[in-house]
Amino acid sequence: MPVEQPTHPDLGRLAELLGDWHGEGEGRWLTGEPFRYREWVTFGHNGKPFISYVQRTSGREDGRPMHAESGYWRALGDGAVEVAMTHPIGVVEIETGRWEGNRLTLRTMTVECTPSAKTVTGLQRDFEIDADVLRYRLRMATDGGEPRPHLTAELRRVYTPATTAER
Repeated sequence: MPVEQPTHPDLGRLAELLGDWHGEGEGRWLTGEPFRYREWVTFGHNGKPFISYVQRTSGREDGRPMHAESGYWRALGDGAVEVAMTHPIGVVEIETGRWEGNRLTLRTMTVECTPSAKTVTGLQRDFEIDADVLRYRLRMATDGGEPRPHLTAELRRVYTPATTAER
């Protein structure tokens, strides 16, 4: 079993995300049919000044796998955050943003797609954390225009790692 590392002091507000989260969301793309999903997210760390991120979803009605993404989030000074993330559908993105109160806004700086991937040209993510509840909205663009509403979800923390201070 891995030994939990002390929380790095430079994580800042990102430390509030550490743990496992589970919940449900709903989405829609343009005029397509709405859909509902279950979601699992893990924010972890190894004692360094970044957190790892792993996310997966499945259909709420039938349990079929839907989406996954993973990456790393780094805290900078003054509430700024940088994210490097990959998606198995052939998309790689870099997002930047900042904390304002209990809200973290992230916007795409760069997104690249493999030759066989569906085109994604921009993403915007807004997270709001309230103790053990994490809500988010995701907007996505596929045509170079403004990102459009795509997903919303509410997750609850189901596991919080112990920190050195709690031991």
